[in-house]
Amino acid sequence: MAPLSPMKSLSPALLLAAGLLFASGLHATTDNRRSVRDHGARGDGTVLDTEAVNRAIEAAATAGGGIVDFPAGDYLCHSIRLRSNVTLHLGAGATLIAADPPRPGQTGGYDPAEPNEWNQYQDFGHSHWHNSLIWGEGLENVAIVGPGRIHGRGLSRGNGRISLPVGAPPPSRPDGALADVLAADGEFEFAPRPDLVPGPFNYPNARDTLPDGVGNKAIALKRCRNVTLRDFTVLHGGHFAILATGVDNLTVDNLVIDTNRDGMDIDACNNVRISNCSVNSPWDDGICLKSSHGLGEARLCENVTITNCFLSGFDEGTLLDGTRTRKISHRGGAIGRIKLGTEAGGGFRNIAISNCVFDSCRGIALEQVDGGVLEDVAISNITMRDIVNAPLFIRLGARLRRPGATEPGRVRRILIDNVVASNVSAEHGIIIGGLPGHPVEDVVLTNLHIQFAGGGTAAQAAREVPEYERAYPDPEVFGTMPSWGVFARHVANLRVRGVELRTLAPDARPAVVLDDVTGAFFADFALPAGAGAARWSLRDVSGLRTQEAAGLSDGAQPDTVSQPRR
Repeated sequence: MAPLSPMKSLSPALLLAAGLLFASGLHATTDNRRSVRDHGARGDGTVLDTEAVNRAIEAAATAGGGIVDFPAGDYLCHSIRLRSNVTLHLGAGATLIAADPPRPGQTGGYDPAEPNEWNQYQDFGHSHWHNSLIWGEGLENVAIVGPGRIHGRGLSRGNGRISLPVGAPPPSRPDGALADVLAADGEFEFAPRPDLVPGPFNYPNARDTLPDGVGNKAIALKRCRNVTLRDFTVLHGGHFAILATGVDNLTVDNLVIDTNRDGMDIDACNNVRISNCSVNSPWDDGICLKSSHGLGEARLCENVTITNCFLSGFDEGTLLDGTRTRKISHRGGAIGRIKLGTEAGGGFRNIAISNCVFDSCRGIALEQVDGGVLEDVAISNITMRDIVNAPLFIRLGARLRRPGATEPGRVRRILIDNVVASNVSAEHGIIIGGLPGHPVEDVVLTNLHIQFAGGGTAAQAAREVPEYERAYPDPEVFGTMPSWGVFARHVANLRVRGVELRTLAPDARPAVVLDDVTGAFFADFALPAGAGAARWSLRDVSGLRTQEAAGLSDGAQPDTVSQPRR
């Protein structure tokens, strides 16, 4: 009998393991690995390596797939075009650097932004993908793996030709502008586009529309599937360090992102796993789920888990260098949060967020303002420190930035458990806000221990908060709230149990304001010593039950009706 070949002698389990190692890029043969240097890349940080890198990727794709290696070096590039079945491996000591765009009036640079007939429903950054350092569209089985680095040095952050360098203090923000649209790039270096005619939502907008040749994203993916991003670092990533739109089966693991605007935006994606990531994004959101109309359809963002992640709002670059400083300040404070929204026409469903840490940034924001749903969300095991606005913000609004949207959507079935927070800003407290006739439904808050700064005044307690139904949904827009702990308005079936709220300084506002709330239950609800019934403000409340809730007797509370809202 002829001897068995080495492969035939392996057990099925070992064969499977070998196949998985091959697929992941580990121990692959030289036939499916190629170095960008073999295709002409210099890696000296001076000569453009764009063409060499794209040749290496094309060669791998033509061969049926493979791994494109970046050995140690500095690779200066404009747009790199991903291909199916290809992995980019940024080796130890390798840095992929976004080159400067051409000067105004010159040609070349990054790939031009592709046309999009739906760009009136979201800003320029959300509406285009090709004008990026790395981009892919309609691909499958692609990966970018580390341990190297991506440095978006030559990228725009969305409102100018190129952003300020890491560590440069931005100019003062225009009065009335939100941090999300901060003009941190200084004066525009090109004239506004006269051919742009904004739609009903003020998009496309000349202020954030970039000319051909300018790139504004480190990584952009559109309508792809089976994507892995793992083990690398992004510094100074532009408008988005990562923008994934319509991507299914996406794994984002063990990334460190220290950036000048959004960390990662996961837009209208399905089956997403984000884990073990650290995101420092003082000027915009850290990890943000969205469901824009950039694809021309109302597509849900669903089946997403976010776990074991760190979010912060330190000065850009100081997470990576370990100093974690806060020297640059702006109105509203650092952002750096986890958020669902604002673009939300497609909606959100089946979202789990767990084991995350927040430091010197904003809290968790769940926002549905564009007519879709936001439902079946579970959040657990969260720690927060030095939070600059609401630690928890749940909002149903009526901006309705989606074709055919005429009514607010639904926000329902949200469970938040095991949250501890210290030194939380005094202005907002927990905010849960629906609209008249459109309540936020079925919210459960359990096992929260939150320490607020306190110091609120009686004048603030008397403030009437406008509905702001069409406004940008951020606690900053709502201003200082008339309560320091919980503000719930237009809410049905609110359950609160095992919650302790404290203040570092005395606060003259009620701890809790309930306004147009039906079917609420508060149990084992602790407030500072001496906080009596005056710490509760109840208006148009029905079906309220309490059990060991500080300041209220146990049992069913009388329904309350007050003067009409101003």
